[in-house]
Amino acid sequence: MSTDLAAMTTPQSPRTKGRSLGSNIFLQASRTTEFRIGLAIVIGLILLSLVGPYLLDLSPTKFNVSKKFLPPALLDPSSWPYIFGTDQLGRDLFTRSLIGLRNALMIGVASVVGMFVLGSAIGMVAGYVGGWVGLILMRITDAQMSIPVIILAITILGLSRPTPLTIILVLVLAGWPAYARVARSVTLSERRKEYVRAAKILGASDLRILLVYIAPNILPPIAFVAVLDVARMMIFEAVLGFIGIGVQPPTPTFGTIIADGTKYLMNAWWVTTVPGLLLAVSLCGINLMGGALERSRNRILQGA
Repeated sequence: MSTDLAAMTTPQSPRTKGRSLGSNIFLQASRTTEFRIGLAIVIGLILLSLVGPYLLDLSPTKFNVSKKFLPPALLDPSSWPYIFGTDQLGRDLFTRSLIGLRNALMIGVASVVGMFVLGSAIGMVAGYVGGWVGLILMRITDAQMSIPVIILAITILGLSRPTPLTIILVLVLAGWPAYARVARSVTLSERRKEYVRAAKILGASDLRILLVYIAPNILPPIAFVAVLDVARMMIFEAVLGFIGIGVQPPTPTFGTIIADGTKYLMNAWWVTTVPGLLLAVSLCGINLMGGALERSRNRILQGA
């Protein structure tokens, strides 16, 4: 009798039954060529953005007008060591583009992590507590979703000095509602299951139930969305820089480099093309990974 009671009251989270759904999704996706190519691209670009600017003794901000508009050394060896050429002020595009890539990746990843944490916390509380608390939280979520990202960014960044931190905060404020909705939906489903009831019987606090038993179940439904959101946030960061409300000079960003180069497309196309290609390749790698994760999740759920 006591053995049966222990079995009934021991919290049986899905994580205890072999691998978790998230692990199965990742393992299945990692076996696909699409995911491996995307991962190789992303890792390669991350490493390049970290070590690339230090490979050549060239400053990303130092002016040298006598060497302006040098074509890429890949096309004209006489331009060496300017691998990607120079811009209208003679600054090296190789180091500037890689630092812009580093900033875009940092802002993209940090903003998605912030959106996931904030949105999941609000969604779990709304789904677990329910009642008027959940109603108020979800109405706030709906109101936030109705505000376009660009309007929110212009409003906030127009009143403060744009820095990487303020841009991350703007993107977090713009994107958390989608994660809150998913977290609430999962929490509403999980809180009725036996392992949650068993945890309550054993005396687990509401906070422990949310963090230990329910929170791990939120990741699988939104893992691929989070990966794709990194690409989306990188695009937003570039757009903000392009219209002049992103990270301010002299810090190089994709948006500012491309905006500066649009005036010289006819005689110095590489000024906009180099950062544009780097951004496109990084987005391609991230989208390949996100697409593979999404298809793996759908296959697992359809086979369940």
